[in-house]
Amino acid sequence: MARQSMRDEIVSAALEQFHLRGYHGTGVKDITDAAGVPKGSFYNHFDSKEALAIVALQQYGQGRRIHELADRTVEPLQRLRAHFEFLRDEIVQHGYTRGCLFGNFGAEIADHNEAIRTTVRDSLRYWAAALAGALVDAQHTGAVRADLDPESTAEFIVNAWEGALIKTRADRSAAAFDSFFAVVFGPLLAPGPANPHEE
Repeated sequence: MARQSMRDEIVSAALEQFHLRGYHGTGVKDITDAAGVPKGSFYNHFDSKEALAIVALQQYGQGRRIHELADRTVEPLQRLRAHFEFLRDEIVQHGYTRGCLFGNFGAEIADHNEAIRTTVRDSLRYWAAALAGALVDAQHTGAVRADLDPESTAEFIVNAWEGALIKTRADRSAAAFDSFFAVVFGPLLAPGPANPHEE
């Protein structure tokens, strides 16, 4: 049990350090110091920093509340808005100094590390698929127009969000978030007529 606890502490510390310093700016000693464990204990749980980064990305994804996008007890567009409000509030809480770890790693090391690139790609695909599922539910309730393509729209929303994160960090301002919400929950996801063939 103690070994598992130490592993969890290392992963949590890695998430924090990767967010603060980036992948290349974070050394194993930074992680073990932050976790309060001996550096030698790192290799009892992970073969490399790369292996830890993949686990950290997976844990980060679990903390994004993506599963809530499938909660059909909540109206679909309300689910979508609440999801992005949660992500926005987390960034604001940290003073616009952190982006999405998927996007951060994708920009920093995807060109140089195939294992991490694949993990980032799969994480973004999983996220987009969950968004698309909520969009399909919204179409079934008539909340968005029937001719909207859920998959391509979900990918666009993910891309727009990642871009908004870059802008908020550069501006130290929520203005890009405001634009994101205004466009996505305005014209992009506006409802269409009940029957597209009606005049």
